[in-house]
Amino acid sequence: MDLALVDFDHTVTTCDTYARFLRSLATPQQLTASKWSIGPWLAGYRLGVVSAAALRTRVTRVVFSGRDPQQVAEAGARYAAEQLPALLRPEMMQRLDWHRDRGDTVVLVSGSLDAYLQPWCDRHGLELVCNRLEAIDGRLTGRYLGGDRGGHKAADIRARYDVHAYARIHAYGDSREDRPMLALAHERWYRGRRVA
Repeated sequence: MDLALVDFDHTVTTCDTYARFLRSLATPQQLTASKWSIGPWLAGYRLGVVSAAALRTRVTRVVFSGRDPQQVAEAGARYAAEQLPALLRPEMMQRLDWHRDRGDTVVLVSGSLDAYLQPWCDRHGLELVCNRLEAIDGRLTGRYLGGDRGGHKAADIRARYDVHAYARIHAYGDSREDRPMLALAHERWYRGRRVA
């Protein structure tokens, strides 16, 4: 049995699903205010001076602070069922099927959020390593539980899986954050091309 480690956004999907989920949840006031509170961070990200983790942390605080966890979970389940199917890459879904048919352990490893990734993974029989929202006294804090995990993918994988117990490790990714995860693998796929 092998281990397959698979990034989600731009690897399994054709786009950034987290930004779409955030926009679907943001109130009109948050959307208006985000032009000033998020806009400069987004510009910095596009210029390469702000990391994906820093941008994710900022927008997560703006959108989720003070929200009801149950309402976010329900919105995530709807998003997974209604929006994600149209954003999937058919060739990657076939690859996930191939791994599952072989009996491999298939793990989605993402900097995105469990609110919609967990129901999607449950539906497709995948394990999940991703960001989770912190809640205190029944309200979301706007912070990630344990901090943003996007830059810690390899460490989180090692903490949950004995990588030496697998005959081969396959990894699929598309970004700088995925490179440490790809380094764990015998067979590496980067932006749809096999690199090792």
